[in-house]
Amino acid sequence: MSATFLGMPGPPAFPAFPRAAHDAVRDTTLRGNLRHATHTIRAKRAAAVAEMPDWAALREAGRQIKDHTLRHLDRYLVQAEEAVTAAGGTVHWAADAEEANRIVASLVKATGEREVVKVKSMATQEIGLNEALEAGGIRAYETDLAELIVQLGHDRPSHILVPAIHRNRGEIRDVFRSEMGEWGRPAPEGLTDAPAELAEAARLHLREKFLRAKVGVSGANFVVAETGTLVVVESEGNGRMCLTLPETLISVVGIEKIVPTWRDLEVFLQTLPRSSTAERMNPYTSMWTGTTDGDGPRTFHLVLLDNGRTDTLADEVGRQALRCIRCSACLNVCPVYERAGGHAYGSVYPGPIGAILSPQLRGTASEIDASLPYASSLCGACYEVCPVAIDIPEVLVHLRERVVEGGPVTRAGNKVLLKPAKGHAAERAAMRAARWALTRPAALRGGQRLASRTRRFHPRTLPGPGRAWTGTRDLPPVPAEPFRDWWQRTHGGKEGAK
Repeated sequence: MSATFLGMPGPPAFPAFPRAAHDAVRDTTLRGNLRHATHTIRAKRAAAVAEMPDWAALREAGRQIKDHTLRHLDRYLVQAEEAVTAAGGTVHWAADAEEANRIVASLVKATGEREVVKVKSMATQEIGLNEALEAGGIRAYETDLAELIVQLGHDRPSHILVPAIHRNRGEIRDVFRSEMGEWGRPAPEGLTDAPAELAEAARLHLREKFLRAKVGVSGANFVVAETGTLVVVESEGNGRMCLTLPETLISVVGIEKIVPTWRDLEVFLQTLPRSSTAERMNPYTSMWTGTTDGDGPRTFHLVLLDNGRTDTLADEVGRQALRCIRCSACLNVCPVYERAGGHAYGSVYPGPIGAILSPQLRGTASEIDASLPYASSLCGACYEVCPVAIDIPEVLVHLRERVVEGGPVTRAGNKVLLKPAKGHAAERAAMRAARWALTRPAALRGGQRLASRTRRFHPRTLPGPGRAWTGTRDLPPVPAEPFRDWWQRTHGGKEGAK
């Protein structure tokens, strides 16, 4: 059985977002699945948030906690390392995906095992851990229901919270029928697409893996620095099985997941479930601190992952993306994501947050990453629902400027000068021309009058590079006379002082 790659290849081998989205929007089944799922989650989230009279205060508290932590991340990371070590765990530092994969693979091989069970984890998908383990002769089994569907279907996740959101029940039934037997216990005879039957088929399939596995791999939603406690929140309970039954537990966690104290954690345990699953609290909230004799895994390893996060932290505008608590609320309100789906983003992080996070973690040198900041209408709906107040539109505009103009950025801890991306020469020329005209009132007035007098000859679409803009938009009509001339003609400047 070949491995299913769920990660972020580098450099990405995906087409630019416009081309991928062009194909996705023509898939009527995909659009129907996305529309139904996102509208349902969106409505439930709005109702859950409306129950909280102090939601705005919680949102602001979450923003401030995250910003404070990021400003002092060096101190809190050392504090977390010391606390985990004191509790019986071992901490490893990984600068990038390759190092993290090498650490995890060596830890698994040291146990003598050749298979692991996994808790749903964005960080392990980001680094392509499943593929790396497979290359080393180790089979990784996803245990989250949606991740299981994706893995069995040789697919990629398309949503942060619901990775198989692009699949409907009939498709899931077909995947279970055809693939389960190749990975373990086959699907029951006569399996239908009833949700209860699909869930039971997954439970029976996974149960033997839970009882057999000696090594578990997880991520973490939060790490409490003062005690070294890791926190995983979930809705199914499969994660808790992975966290408690194996003899060895390996957790791969991004360095931005640190929170200073338990008091800080309390804020996010209120905002995360309501923003993600529209629940008042997560059905399963698992917490562990190191190891304890006779209770849970006997060996615990924490792999702290950088993989571009320190570089992102160096960007004063873009660093706010590191506040993200992976609730996926921004995906469910985004009109672009709803129509294009997650696969078009070419990243394990789709949607608005992926459009600002992936180009910072990976850089904007590739075609897909240079296009992601443009995968937005800048409507601002993502900012309105974000429980930690990430101003995604602000970062998108910031990254668009970086793509077009280039400039200084941090890569692998070093300051480098980024060259402008190819294909934006005409845009830069247009912006320089606009700057020249807007700083010269007489030239601007003359240009406006000329445009008004020749408007009957204006084309409906722009030529050359401009076709990319008017291919999906109407060219705004030029008025019969400029506003300045209209004002002078109708008011004569007499009311200008009122």
